[in-house]
Amino acid sequence: MSCYNTSELHVLCGSGQLFLQPLWDCLRTRETLIQSPFFPVIFSITTYMGFCLPFVALDILRPWVPALRRFKIHPDFSPSAQQLLPCLGQTFYQYVVLVLPTTLLHWASSPALLPPEAPEFLQLVRHVVFCLLLFDAEFFAWHVLHHKVPWLYRTFHKMHHQNSSSFALATQYMSAWELFSLGFFDLVNVTLLGCHPLTVMIFHVINIWLSVEDHSGYDFPWSTHRLVPFGWFGGVAHHDLHHSHFNCNFAPYFTHWDKILGTLRSAQGK
Repeated sequence: MSCYNTSELHVLCGSGQLFLQPLWDCLRTRETLIQSPFFPVIFSITTYMGFCLPFVALDILRPWVPALRRFKIHPDFSPSAQQLLPCLGQTFYQYVVLVLPTTLLHWASSPALLPPEAPEFLQLVRHVVFCLLLFDAEFFAWHVLHHKVPWLYRTFHKMHHQNSSSFALATQYMSAWELFSLGFFDLVNVTLLGCHPLTVMIFHVINIWLSVEDHSGYDFPWSTHRLVPFGWFGGVAHHDLHHSHFNCNFAPYFTHWDKILGTLRSAQGK
């Protein structure tokens, strides 16, 4: 039996919320967890590791599954334990000493309030797309600056480029300043757009997935860049060129800023 009366169903259908309301109601039953200051940290690290570990497993299996070589950007490369462990350690260290205290401060100044209504579906889609486009533009500007100014590169961004051949766990192998900058862009964007908490969670999941996929080293037929038309989305081979050449493909996801400013390099032309 439906938990909504006729008038409530009419309002939800009219606003496009009916599709998302059951999901949001389910999440709100865990309101104590979601409103906890620890939830953003648990959510982020769980999502990140959940996306990384399948690629780690593929790298482990690759020597015994030759067919995987077809999908590797660098077929003969697999990250060693000496590369994986520092990345893993750096990630957990920064979440404990940087992300958790920052989250606690933000929670103390602005405790999370969960609205009873889910967002309208098309509004959620618009906000997620706008957040991705804003993040892409912000990180492009930040990224170019940290490559063009030698002091900024040496001090803050060089750490992320220590592994010339990317792998999933290297996605967040970065300095504290870089991690803080990316987190700041995320927070500002969802605040400016007034995103619903469900939209924020979905945006973070998509953003983390795209970042991990770009660094995974695997280019599958179903990879995101193959699903987005007209070459608008760069993808893993596109981002791999940045790690190997340094002077191109600065935008994390889309290609329009690199096209406009002449820093786009085609993966086909490498």
